[in-house]
Amino acid sequence: MSVGRYAPSPTGHLHLGNLRTAVIAWARARSTDGGFIVRIEDIDRQRSKREFEAQQLADLAAVGVEWDGTPVRQSERDGVYFGALEKLPTFECFCSRREIQDAASAPHGSDLAPGAYPGTCRHLSAEVRESKRAERAAKGMAPALRLAAEEKHWLSDDLIHGPTTGTVDDFVLKRADGDWAYNLAVVADDADQGVTEVVRGDDLLLSAPRQAYLAHLLGESAPTYFHVPLVVNSEGRRLAKRDGDVTLRDVTAESARKWIMASLGFPGLEIDKLPEVFTVASVPREPVVFS
Repeated sequence: MSVGRYAPSPTGHLHLGNLRTAVIAWARARSTDGGFIVRIEDIDRQRSKREFEAQQLADLAAVGVEWDGTPVRQSERDGVYFGALEKLPTFECFCSRREIQDAASAPHGSDLAPGAYPGTCRHLSAEVRESKRAERAAKGMAPALRLAAEEKHWLSDDLIHGPTTGTVDDFVLKRADGDWAYNLAVVADDADQGVTEVVRGDDLLLSAPRQAYLAHLLGESAPTYFHVPLVVNSEGRRLAKRDGDVTLRDVTAESARKWIMASLGFPGLEIDKLPEVFTVASVPREPVVFS
């Protein structure tokens, strides 16, 4: 049986773009008689709040999204992530973000993808590594752990865009502050929960090759990724929680449901009927403007 999921981060209220993506994810799963779960991605422990979690779940229910079982929290799944980390080739990284940016902008780094790690710490000698580790420890800091990637390009299936290939760098698995990195947590969770399809926004399209490659290293089958064009405002800027864009604090759940259905090309249809008519081909391929 196929299993889909929606995994919000409880760092603010869900805006209409988030809710629309959740409806698409739910409709896709139910249209194939598949399972559907909700996972709370709260690995950002400083910004995540339980009150946002509760409100997000209430908002999903208010627009007609229902799920199987009880949502799990990433903050309670350290055992899953440590188990995945033990299976992966890693190295300690002592670089700051500024150092990585400077290396990528240097002439020798011009062939790197934007934001890609240039490999600075991968081949440090044991002596240099020990010295940098001691320097960090003296400041009460730990090094980050990065994946020692062997394949620099990876292909991932994508239901709406076609196969996606991209650069795979030595990306972070465990951050210097001790928090788990998004890519490790989401791949380990999807494998552990049997997720076979992932519906999410276009802004995460470039994450697909990294995550498909990581699943491969863990001996798992990567989900099929379905990337949905974003909802933007009248100025072409994508809606974002941090910017305080339109949420169910601003519009009624009924008007949100009507807008979502109209944006999907089914004006007047109730959301609970969407799985009966939903197809991948029916999802608009261009960003949707919310005015």
